[in-house]
Amino acid sequence: MRIASVMSSERGQVDKVLAVVAATLIAEGLRVAGVVQTNIDRPGSKHCAMDVMVLPAGPVIRINQELGESALGCRLDPGALETAVAKVEAGFANDTDVLIINKFGKHEGEGRGFRGLIAEALSLGIPVLTGVNATNRAAFAAFAEGLADPLGAEPTAILAWCRANILTPAA
Repeated sequence: MRIASVMSSERGQVDKVLAVVAATLIAEGLRVAGVVQTNIDRPGSKHCAMDVMVLPAGPVIRINQELGESALGCRLDPGALETAVAKVEAGFANDTDVLIINKFGKHEGEGRGFRGLIAEALSLGIPVLTGVNATNRAAFAAFAEGLADPLGAEPTAILAWCRANILTPAA
């Protein structure tokens, strides 16, 4: 199984690094599928807006709900997440070089979200790169059965892992 998890204690760092990695691989001509996330600060708000871009070239989908400044719970819009999943699935092919998913989150831990696509990619021998936070670390470890390569949020090391695990680079 070729799967790697990217973790960082710095808020938003994994999103930034995965976006750089995806852009680099796409620029190199590799077939990249998945999503990367951009967090957009909103002046006067303690909550950012969360957008995901479907790889390789869009669309961009807003995945957060506006729950107000006092909201403490999860702001993920499950319908928007499922829209992103459907868009990635529609463009996914067995000749994909690498699947990048911004986060193995609560939905994936519960068997929803991108979990099925991650499993499909792995069954086809396609390497999977995903962000994981402390909250979802145990669910990810159970899913990956201890076979994931843990990576820090460092583009050079992540790119090296991707290149080493891609079966047949695009011509």
